[in-house]
Amino acid sequence: MARVQQFTHRLRIEAHAVWLSARDPQVPLPTRLIGWLVAGYALSPIDLIPDFIPVLGMLDDLLLLPLGIWLFTRLIPDDRWAVHLATAEAASHRPVSNKAAIVIVLIWLGLLALIAMQFMAMRFY
Repeated sequence: MARVQQFTHRLRIEAHAVWLSARDPQVPLPTRLIGWLVAGYALSPIDLIPDFIPVLGMLDDLLLLPLGIWLFTRLIPDDRWAVHLATAEAASHRPVSNKAAIVIVLIWLGLLALIAMQFMAMRFY
């Protein structure tokens, strides 16, 4: 179980480093474009195989994302990758604000309640 947690932690950090690198003007443009694709896939809620499909849904993330990160790390200059990887690692140790998460969840629940009330107020004839 610890190996899985290490793998997912490393994957998260490296995906964040790719995103940071894709925004860096010192990284060559073609490499940055690939970085945008990899980071976009990592952050996108839309997958090639939807996550609700058992096993296969997570399999595309476990194969495509590491493959994209691997390709990106082969193209980016080593010094730039080291800087962004260190920044992403440092960011992973920042404290998480539970209060902010609660506020965001309450806002979403409020919006869902408003939508539900509007839907229930509609008359279907």
